[in-house]
Amino acid sequence: MSDAAPTVTPVSDEPYEIRTSARRTRTMSAFREGGRVVVVMPARLSARQRAEAAGPLVERFLAQEENRRPPRADRALQDRASELFDQYVWPHVEGARPEFGVRWVSNMERRWGSCTPGTGEIRVSDRLRAMPAWVVDHVLVHELAHLVERHHTARFRRIEGGYPQSERAQGFLDGWDAALHAEEDRPAGADGGDL
Repeated sequence: MSDAAPTVTPVSDEPYEIRTSARRTRTMSAFREGGRVVVVMPARLSARQRAEAAGPLVERFLAQEENRRPPRADRALQDRASELFDQYVWPHVEGARPEFGVRWVSNMERRWGSCTPGTGEIRVSDRLRAMPAWVVDHVLVHELAHLVERHHTARFRRIEGGYPQSERAQGFLDGWDAALHAEEDRPAGADGGDL
């Protein structure tokens, strides 16, 4: 993306930022980042072409966003996630508070959680139900941080690290995964020897 100062233009009273990318040759996209709409366009376009194309793209994005159903949520998990968001993530948000829904899922075997920032949908593996609350909270804070920072950047790590049990919980999960995979990798019939 270019190092030039971003262009911010209001459309339907919704400010947006235009970013350019030398890697893009034809496609354009819009998404929310930190509460603001961001439009990414090919760097080869002139300022006039960017301005003419951005408005309709933002309008379509806002219309799709308006028509999107609120994400499904598990009430108790949603309430806890809202508390954690307000305490650890909200201070890092620029703009409006993102809407999100959090629910348990049973189809995650390798991951503890996932977040789709565009829809605000957060899914948490039901394997976590048997774990301490501080571990579940860590996973929730991690996924909530993706609502304001999509990638595992330094900013993301600062947000996630604001949760005081973050490092301990990650160690717990890493140990759990290591034990699980060691069990999966053990040859059939191996009992580990006599004690």
